[in-house]
Amino acid sequence: MLAALVVFLVGCATSPPRNPEDLCAIFEQHDDWHKAAKNSQEKWGVPVHVMMATMYQESSFRHDAQPPMRYFLFIPYGRASSAYGYPQAKDETWADYQRESGNGWSSRDDFADAIDFMGWYMSKTHRINGVSKWDAYQQYLNYHEGWGGYRRGSYRQKQWLLNVSRRVDSRAQRYAKQYWQCKEELNSGWFG
Repeated sequence: MLAALVVFLVGCATSPPRNPEDLCAIFEQHDDWHKAAKNSQEKWGVPVHVMMATMYQESSFRHDAQPPMRYFLFIPYGRASSAYGYPQAKDETWADYQRESGNGWSSRDDFADAIDFMGWYMSKTHRINGVSKWDAYQQYLNYHEGWGGYRRGSYRQKQWLLNVSRRVDSRAQRYAKQYWQCKEELNSGWFG
């Protein structure tokens, strides 16, 4: 019985996109993701391409992504943080989202919940730190460092993070161009 349940649950997990470099291909493969991303954009005002570029960076669209295990010699002693799922949201931040959004039954390994979380977080970034919802570079710095860390400028001493933010921004720009070309077909339900 337990083995059958495990097989069933593993079978229900959504696989990462075959072509994560192409937003149209992602939404063609996972059409429910497009609907969820569009709903998040309508709800929070954050563009689809900014949220999707951030999610790519955080989890490579893997529903069960986690930071690597840490080891002392060969003995595992835990993970670097509680980040989990598509958005790599930490426990505390996820709990804030659940409380503030009213989405108490949400799950970090559910794409629709994860993209809604990203919209919520980036909308709050705009409200707290004045960062445009369209600015993938600054949004990612907030996403990684937290609102307080961003305000303190903690990212300024992290060249690697500035480089990652540039990659997120570049991917967001590519995704925006791709999305512009297929958005009408996706919205009409006649993609292909």
